[in-house]
Amino acid sequence: MVNGVTLRRSPEGDLPVVVQVSGEAALFSRPELKVERVSYPVMTPSAAVGVLESIFWKPEMRYRVVAIEVLKPVRQFSIRRNETSDVAPLAEALKGTRRVDTAAHRDQRNAVCLRDVAYRIHAHVEVAAHADKPVAAYRDQLRRRVRKGACFQQPYLGTREFSAEFGWPDDTPRTDVNEEIGIMLHSIHRDGQSAQPRMEWFAARVVAGVLSVPERGIELALPVEGPVV
Repeated sequence: MVNGVTLRRSPEGDLPVVVQVSGEAALFSRPELKVERVSYPVMTPSAAVGVLESIFWKPEMRYRVVAIEVLKPVRQFSIRRNETSDVAPLAEALKGTRRVDTAAHRDQRNAVCLRDVAYRIHAHVEVAAHADKPVAAYRDQLRRRVRKGACFQQPYLGTREFSAEFGWPDDTPRTDVNEEIGIMLHSIHRDGQSAQPRMEWFAARVVAGVLSVPERGIELALPVEGPVV
């Protein structure tokens, strides 16, 4: 237990690493709402992994989020954002063979976002079988980069227009948030053999300002376009 939060230890018996993030705004879109962007009231595990990978990442490692502490009250605001409905396939984008005309394919959508957010992320570092260093070495590299404020790219909170500040965790108390969130993305698995990634989901619940993430989620297939047979 750390600061009143029961944290799952790694198979080696280690506690998770901790990184504190904050920002003026955030948008963690709920996947079931297609037309308008509506944020979850708290940060999602996938967004937390994105922040950590922006700070430090290697091909032979991955992050598994254990818990996310909510450090500020949930406050919302609405904005209208410009989006494009034309997205170039990754292969064409890498080759530069296709341009995306954002002016001709612009869509305006309303978004319900979060204002003035702060979180403490607790996550384990896991290494693959081909890793040439022990897991402790990767944890130490992450901690050193957090202390120095170093990152590969600027972390963001759900969408790139809402950048995130990160740093060493302090003693900021959790806010008293208790809410049933609903179904939330747990993790995405890509095996390199199938174009469709496997996704795991879980029933998210915030208790006393803590979103606890289970070790495994429930795998659910994404809907396939076309007639139902």
